[in-house]
Amino acid sequence: MATEDFTFPGATGTELAGRLDLPRGTPVATALFAHCFTCTKDSHAARRISERLTEAGIAVLRFDFTGLGQSAGDFGTTTFGSNVADIVAAAEALAARDMAPRLLIGHSLGGAAVLKAKAKIGSAKAVVTLGAPFAPNHVTRNFTCRLEEIEDGGRCKVDLGGRPFEIGRDFLTEIREEELTAAIHGLHAALLVMHAPFDNIVGIRNATEIFVAAQHPKSFVTLDDANHLITGKRDAAYVADVIATWAARYLDLDFDIDPAGRTDAMPVPADPAPEGVVRVRELDPAQPYTNIIANGPHHAWLADEPEAVKGANLGPNPYALLKAALGACTSMTMRMYAGVKKWPVTGLTVDVTHEKVVAEDGRKDDRGRPLKIDVFTRVIGIEGDLTDEQRAKLTQIADRCPVHRTLHQGARIETKVAG
Repeated sequence: MATEDFTFPGATGTELAGRLDLPRGTPVATALFAHCFTCTKDSHAARRISERLTEAGIAVLRFDFTGLGQSAGDFGTTTFGSNVADIVAAAEALAARDMAPRLLIGHSLGGAAVLKAKAKIGSAKAVVTLGAPFAPNHVTRNFTCRLEEIEDGGRCKVDLGGRPFEIGRDFLTEIREEELTAAIHGLHAALLVMHAPFDNIVGIRNATEIFVAAQHPKSFVTLDDANHLITGKRDAAYVADVIATWAARYLDLDFDIDPAGRTDAMPVPADPAPEGVVRVRELDPAQPYTNIIANGPHHAWLADEPEAVKGANLGPNPYALLKAALGACTSMTMRMYAGVKKWPVTGLTVDVTHEKVVAEDGRKDDRGRPLKIDVFTRVIGIEGDLTDEQRAKLTQIADRCPVHRTLHQGARIETKVAG
């Protein structure tokens, strides 16, 4: 997935910050994602769902509403209406790039906002809500204890999810008066309602009311035990897979989707490397450790760290890549030798593990601690009608693998600073 910054003027003229996630090749459609109340474009749900949709060929714009995330403006002066206007402004900015959104996706209050905004976005043919409230004033339950203070003082800071936000009186006044039945009934677009039955932030009854108010075509999909923010990676992937499959019918998309996973869809780096150069670049500074690796102009893949160490687990970690290099080189070297000898090798496998062990000679590192050395262990599987001598020879040939020799002999690394 390639990502580019996408800024545009919001409803009040302030600059809003977005990310335009692009698939490999020409997008088959564009989606506009509206995040949940007081979240940002980089929420777990927004980021993970966007990643998955780009794998299906759908470009996705996710942006921060006025005063949130990296967008300019004062959140305390915003209203539900201004949020709706921000969505319309985002759609207009996409249309200016010939990428008018055909799919609108809204999470929580963002879901209510896209239902309202649809009337002003003629290009949209399908709308998806995720854990959305039927009545926008549902969000006031998050700060009920401060309502009187907001009414009396005009605005007040409230704590939402451990973060302080300033809520204004205009926000309360408008959201109490907002009613979505007419907007939903006159949506003039296919609607997909997705909601978790045990959502304790926005109850499942909201999904029922949205669904009943809508005309066909409409669909409902349960999110089972997913939480309201859809923070689970598997839940987000499921949501995106369902959206892509469902949207294909209503957007007349001509592509096949493999819900089990699209391992053939590789990310495309924004700046492919020259032939002979491997270039590693962060995918997104807000997503720690995820890197796009470009091997010349034709091949690309992801490297990452597990979620346990705050990675996104979207690719192998650096040591896994190093083990892969050793295993692949071993297999290729053995296959090349078997081909020259015309031996009937029908299959090769190389399992590689890595560990650090204390040096047997008692050496110390530069901090005076026992020196640890890297030990790579290969388990080689050779299939075919071969003699014991042929198998033994192939195993010896494994040590001639160039990567094996590099690791065994050591290498010099020279570092220069680009300028």
